[in-house]
Amino acid sequence: MARSTRTADDWARAALEAIAEGGVAAVRVESLAPRVGASKGSFYWHFADRPALVAAALARWEELSTEAVIRDVEVVADPAERLRRLFSRAFGDPRGGRVDAALAADADDPVVGPVLRRVTERRIAFLRAAYADLGLGEREAGSRALAAYAAFLGLFAVRRIVPGDVPAAGEPLDAFLHDLLRALSPQEPRVSGA
Repeated sequence: MARSTRTADDWARAALEAIAEGGVAAVRVESLAPRVGASKGSFYWHFADRPALVAAALARWEELSTEAVIRDVEVVADPAERLRRLFSRAFGDPRGGRVDAALAADADDPVVGPVLRRVTERRIAFLRAAYADLGLGEREAGSRALAAYAAFLGLFAVRRIVPGDVPAAGEPLDAFLHDLLRALSPQEPRVSGA
């Protein structure tokens, strides 16, 4: 039997697209095979079963939507600018946000839940550190980090429900991000403990 020319990453990419469109339930080998440009049989060259494919898609999502983003923005020395870049990138990525909203809806799935918890904890910890770098105390940095992350998930959940009411790109999104940053950032950095 000839080995498929499609890679495991091709399948994981297609599975992630399916999750963005219809949640984890949309990850079906039969419907993904045409997207990948492969037969259903080629799936088994790379994965033992559907949960293994979902796990590969989640690993891809975690790397691209969390670790790569953090590596990109953590090098920014100014914490306010770091938050601006992070928010601009996160809120300006409608495809990525759709995946996040879909995964949040599937948080009870035994494959999704542990990865979603790890990613959420990582993201909130990064936000908390950025707010602390602005000079906020531990409690306030934690509260703002949670509020920012809730706003991120909420925006994409609302966008799924009423897509026309939520800015997606361009100037309306830029104005929204400006207002969001103003709401989620302290007016002036404070010295920790003050």
